[in-house]
Amino acid sequence: MKSYRRYMTSKMVWYILTFVVALFLNFLLPRLIPGNPVSTIVSKITSGMADTNSIKRVYETFEKEFGLNKPIWEQFLIYVSNLLHGNMGTSFGQYPRKVTDILASSIMWTIGLQLPAIIVSWILGNVLGVLAAYIKKGFDKVLFPVFLFISCIPSFGFAIVLVWLFAVVLKIAPASGGYAFDMIPSPTISFFLSVVQHYQLPFWSIVLVGIGGQSLGMREMSIYELNADYVKYCRLLGLKDSKIVRYVFRNAVLPQITGLALSLGTMVGGALITEIVFSYPGLGSVLFNAIAAQDFPLISGCTLLITTGVLIANFVIDIVYGLIDPRIKVAQQE
Repeated sequence: MKSYRRYMTSKMVWYILTFVVALFLNFLLPRLIPGNPVSTIVSKITSGMADTNSIKRVYETFEKEFGLNKPIWEQFLIYVSNLLHGNMGTSFGQYPRKVTDILASSIMWTIGLQLPAIIVSWILGNVLGVLAAYIKKGFDKVLFPVFLFISCIPSFGFAIVLVWLFAVVLKIAPASGGYAFDMIPSPTISFFLSVVQHYQLPFWSIVLVGIGGQSLGMREMSIYELNADYVKYCRLLGLKDSKIVRYVFRNAVLPQITGLALSLGTMVGGALITEIVFSYPGLGSVLFNAIAAQDFPLISGCTLLITTGVLIANFVIDIVYGLIDPRIKVAQQE
């Protein structure tokens, strides 16, 4: 137990250092984008104004409001101080809305789309991979090549194909949006049915592309484990195939669990292309619009969520691996 605590302490130190570096880059990189977002905002507000002094005062007011008149190091300290108080700043592109309000209104759309899609594609992909490796026949020669072909199609290309087929040709599903344009979000059955109807194409575009990648990884790992020496030894001992398969699955699924955790960690920004194609009101669309508008606070808010999600997912996986992976247990005892 003492060696496990030492193992987790070293991991935690590295994660803290990684988060500090990521926090700095999260602040700096959006500000390296060419252009001046304040000029864009002022040009919209002062459209038609001829008084240059008034335009200048408006510009200085917004520059002071966003803190862009201060040195970059001072802006970073203010940024960190605001984060410690739960304040991510005010959006440039959607002024005067707070970044936290924008993220709060969009994050549930992304989680609601990504979380079920990732879990469903992970389960189906791993089951298909195991069947393709162990049973073969129809699974390895028919179903597996089909899903492998689908996984090779870019996600945005597959999403466009689904829109063309089901929305344009067959006209059985809406082409865009998270709900009907003539509806206002409300806790009603009609609104819920509209959300479900608009949910289908984005959901299946993520699931079908994800199944191929998951099944390929699981198939290769299962084949590798089935040819391992311990499997041959177990068969010589006369162990039942069902018990051997459990051992094989336990070892083969470890990398897949890592992939699942990383997918869950990056699901905040993972549906960027899908949300853009379907105009889905999630964080992917918010991040895309923020980059187009040079909205530094909103970009930083989105990327901070993605970074935090990835680090937490990796840390949880390290905890689980430290408990279940026999190789780590042996290394701790040495």
